[in-house]
Amino acid sequence: MAVFRRDSLVTRQLLRLVLLHTAWEVGSGQVRYSVPEESKHGTFVGRLAQDLGLEVAELVSRMFRMVSSGRRDYFEVNLQSGVLFVNSRLDREELCGRNPLCAIDLEVIVDKPLRIFHVEVEIRDINDNAPVFPVNEKNLFILESRRPGSRFPLEGASDADIGTNSLLTYKLSLNDYFGVDLQKNNEQRKSLVLLLKEPLDREETSEHSLLLTATDGGKPELTGTVQLVITVLDANDNAPVFNQSVYEVRLLENAANGTLIIKLSATDLDEGINKDISYSFSNSVNRNLRNMFSLDPNTGEVRFKGELDFENISLYELQIEATDKSAFPLTGHCTLVVEVLDVNDNAPELAVTSLSLPVPEDAPPGTVVALISVSDRDSGDNGKVTCSIPPNLPFRLVSTFKNYHSLVLAEAVDRERVSEYKIVVTARDEGAPSLSASSSILVAISDVNDNAPAFPQPVYTVFVRENNAPGAHLLTVSAWDPDLRENAFVSYSVVERSVGEQPLSSYISVHSESGHIYALQPLDYEELQVLQFQVSARDAGLPSLCGNVTVQLFVLDANDNAPAVSPAGSVRGSPGPELVPLSAGAGHVVGKIRAVDADSGYNAWLRYEVQEPGAAGPFRVGVYSGEISTTRALEEADGPSLRLVILVKDHGEPSLSATATVILSLVESPQAVKWDSRPRGGSEGPLVDMNVSLMIAICSVSGLFVLVIVVYVGLRCHPGPEVMCGPGKATVVCASEVGSWPCSQRQSRDLCVGEVSAKNDLMVFNANFPHSAENKDKEKHQAMKPNLCGTVSEDILFFMGVLFCVNSDSLPLTLHLI
Repeated sequence: MAVFRRDSLVTRQLLRLVLLHTAWEVGSGQVRYSVPEESKHGTFVGRLAQDLGLEVAELVSRMFRMVSSGRRDYFEVNLQSGVLFVNSRLDREELCGRNPLCAIDLEVIVDKPLRIFHVEVEIRDINDNAPVFPVNEKNLFILESRRPGSRFPLEGASDADIGTNSLLTYKLSLNDYFGVDLQKNNEQRKSLVLLLKEPLDREETSEHSLLLTATDGGKPELTGTVQLVITVLDANDNAPVFNQSVYEVRLLENAANGTLIIKLSATDLDEGINKDISYSFSNSVNRNLRNMFSLDPNTGEVRFKGELDFENISLYELQIEATDKSAFPLTGHCTLVVEVLDVNDNAPELAVTSLSLPVPEDAPPGTVVALISVSDRDSGDNGKVTCSIPPNLPFRLVSTFKNYHSLVLAEAVDRERVSEYKIVVTARDEGAPSLSASSSILVAISDVNDNAPAFPQPVYTVFVRENNAPGAHLLTVSAWDPDLRENAFVSYSVVERSVGEQPLSSYISVHSESGHIYALQPLDYEELQVLQFQVSARDAGLPSLCGNVTVQLFVLDANDNAPAVSPAGSVRGSPGPELVPLSAGAGHVVGKIRAVDADSGYNAWLRYEVQEPGAAGPFRVGVYSGEISTTRALEEADGPSLRLVILVKDHGEPSLSATATVILSLVESPQAVKWDSRPRGGSEGPLVDMNVSLMIAICSVSGLFVLVIVVYVGLRCHPGPEVMCGPGKATVVCASEVGSWPCSQRQSRDLCVGEVSAKNDLMVFNANFPHSAENKDKEKHQAMKPNLCGTVSEDILFFMGVLFCVNSDSLPLTLHLI
């Protein structure tokens, strides 16, 4: 029992190795089956799925399909069991004629991954055709003078089967005079003759009726018969004789109508009328052959008069008789074999058997796009076909099996560059001259999300005047994505960040579809001069891609702040009227109006004047300095006191103003000046000195700054790279509506100025960037200097390296390189 189990184990292992080897052979080569002809529908052919190494459960999911080579579907596969079975009647004679090998080629195609298997099903011949004679009854005329051993050609039977089933043997009914003999002319042709065994005697027997039977070699045997009626003739002893029994001629299939094929010649040893010969086709030559060939009865010339086609029939056999003209004519026989030579008269044929379209633009090289079959009805070199496609295309042809080719992707494709390809496949044979055929395949490229949205410019700059209405439209950004459908659908959003202590989303919003940017609240130039943020454009692909763009929002100043006048005490610091000594001469400075405007630029440029010039008496006020001084020496007639109303106006449109009331008391000794300020429209701001140098500084710096801006924008504005989602580095581009003091904010400070520097005014313009604590201390330190200074923005400062300052006393413009 142990020995038996060990032997069984060894047997199973050997069987497993054999099955693995067989599966490997099937996967790497061709699967062949064999089935007899005339098999009924449903006849089992083979376990195709198992032989190909495929799982039966995966046949449907892998889109199992079978393509036959140009014929109707003789076979079908059961997708539930993977069995190949006969689908329709198989007639080997109809499919292959006399060809010894009859097979149907099948292409099995599965996807995921795409694989192609080649299956060949051989159609085996069965003995289903009996031998058939051309006629049912054959009449022969034989002179009684013919000697024993004479031979008379007979038309043999034909059998549509092949091999052993078509091997014929002949048997003549029992008699004393005749027999049959089968002679081989060559390896392909055999001739059947009637053999005369004994001399004939017409007077004894004038007619013999014999039955000739042809039997094939099949199992079971099938037979065919013909009745031979032999009439014995008297007298004319010599029949015409051809100089050879078989004539072989070659003729091109494109031979012209009327072409002379051969001129036959037969001789008769008799004399007189028995020597005259007439040529004719044998009765065994059918009507079709008689319509294709003509025979001159007198000259024996055989001419072609029909249309030859090598692809239909490549060989013709004509039985020709030469008959003398005696009263009892004798006949000689020969066979004319016409071999038709092939010419290249058939162009190749192309057929696309399978398409895998469209092709994704990220498909890897080697992806199969289409399966193409080619054929040519010609033979030899005329039937050898090569396929090609135009160069400079990202595709190539790969020969797979026999006359099958695969169109595969040779290199990566880009739908945004070329969305479809029209590929002309050309098949050309090797004949002379060569013939060709072509077929067009339109290969569409499907889109994948491989392009991020891109903005037409890296930076958007917009200017908005302060105090805008909530919800006001600021600008529109637009990004373009070259992809298709959802891959090109762009939505917009703001990259969130903090602006001071508030989120960016409290200032602006972006419409997700249109890209419209809106202001959510009024902007105040005195609080925010430049708002820089990023807008992200994201497509709807999977995975999604996005691009960013920087938006610079410059807030323009509006004249919305009236000048604010700060009261100043007397020199002693005590409240009350300002005491002016009567000994003061002309030009004596009594005091100074101190006012500030929270606006900037022209809106913050202040002008001082007496509201009622006629009531000023011997006093005046400096137009831009605000200093109150005497115009002449004081007199007692000027009165003990004087009330001056000083009007402070800015240069905005419309102009805003405030008033300050100054009470002056004329005394023998100097006293402090009491200030009473009444603002007229506006709010209080920090104290800043102003003088005429502000106008000159604005004009000078404006021209220089515009030049710097033009150069800077030209250097900095260049297309930005394509980016993935995330905030990008902002680029600042400075400009101004009025051409001066751009990209800056006015920093208002309380300035402590002593009496020694009472004639100096100070206004500071700083760059519009966040400052560190160190920078703020530095600014406070600079604010104490009696100069009018301005600094360009940090980017401009890096580019130019210039700090400009203007002194209010001497009014020069000084440039400091840093």
